[in-house]
Amino acid sequence: MASHSRRRISSFNLSFLDIMFCGFGAVVLLVLIINTNTLNRRSERVADISTELEQMEMEERLMNGHIVRQQAEIGRFERSISTLQKTRTAFMNELDEVESSTVSNSQRRSAEERIAALQEELRRLANELQVAARQKREARDAGRQVRAFVGAGNRQYLTGLRLDGERVLILVDSSASMLDRRIVDVVRRKVLDDKYRRAAPKWRRAVATVEWLVANLPQSSAIQVHHFNTSVNHLTAGDSSGWLPVTSFNQVDELIGQLKMVAPLGGTNLEEPFLAARTLSPPPDNIVLITDGLPTQGKRGARSTTIDGRARVKLYQQAVKNLPVGTPINTILFPIEGDPMAASLFWQLAVDSGGSFLTPTRDWP
Repeated sequence: MASHSRRRISSFNLSFLDIMFCGFGAVVLLVLIINTNTLNRRSERVADISTELEQMEMEERLMNGHIVRQQAEIGRFERSISTLQKTRTAFMNELDEVESSTVSNSQRRSAEERIAALQEELRRLANELQVAARQKREARDAGRQVRAFVGAGNRQYLTGLRLDGERVLILVDSSASMLDRRIVDVVRRKVLDDKYRRAAPKWRRAVATVEWLVANLPQSSAIQVHHFNTSVNHLTAGDSSGWLPVTSFNQVDELIGQLKMVAPLGGTNLEEPFLAARTLSPPPDNIVLITDGLPTQGKRGARSTTIDGRARVKLYQQAVKNLPVGTPINTILFPIEGDPMAASLFWQLAVDSGGSFLTPTRDWP
């Protein structure tokens, strides 16, 4: 019987090498994917920082131009007032000369007519002097805004917001949805560090809106600024914990600086800020709400990780019951996708309270 040779068994056969190479290929693929995501994120951060730097430079240039124009306008009014005063002095001297001179009857009648004309001209010059003085005060007051802000001027007229009141409460939504207008971008941004969340374009617009509001309020107004997500936080400056006059320039700057350090995160609870507004003493006579949609949770907190539109409407209806009675509510809405009922409900709130409603363009304020 013929002998058969036995097959040698090797631990490094073809199947084992296939497994090894497949594992190695998987590792290489994973490294490539992670490296690509890291590069993309780094490029996005660089783009955000570059955009922010360009905008700051543009704002600085426009602000400097605004100050120069304001100073030139004040100088023009001062020159106009000086000219009118000199003309008035000349007319007064001529009037005194006419009255003191000895003339005949015909000359006296002519002089009296001249005196009457001079007196009429004097009254006209006095009126022009009052108008010029008022314009000078208005120009100087415009240069005394609490914070210089690009795009002030006619934008107050165009928006139709109620920028008045002795005590103005500004409520700023600082939830995660204020990071972007699209949900997928909100999810992407909210996992970033605080520094990058503060630099989100939508949040920076909200902070700029607060600056615009403060800059355009009457100088007799006082403010409080609260920001809210799942809870409400009262911003304070210096020793002041109550109503802060807008003419307290250093404290207002400190207040805005604190708001700029807020990094949006968490859900949206409208009950807490509305309750806080109701308990203020003395109460606000004007409320400005800056938000992007209906609440996502109530006073009891979030019951699940998701919420539908009908539940958000119920939370909103519960929240508005806590608003102070008789106080106008002015809402500035930066809309987010997936919340179609927000605009109509906040518009109805403005109508019911005697306030206003605004959905600004992306380049406002």
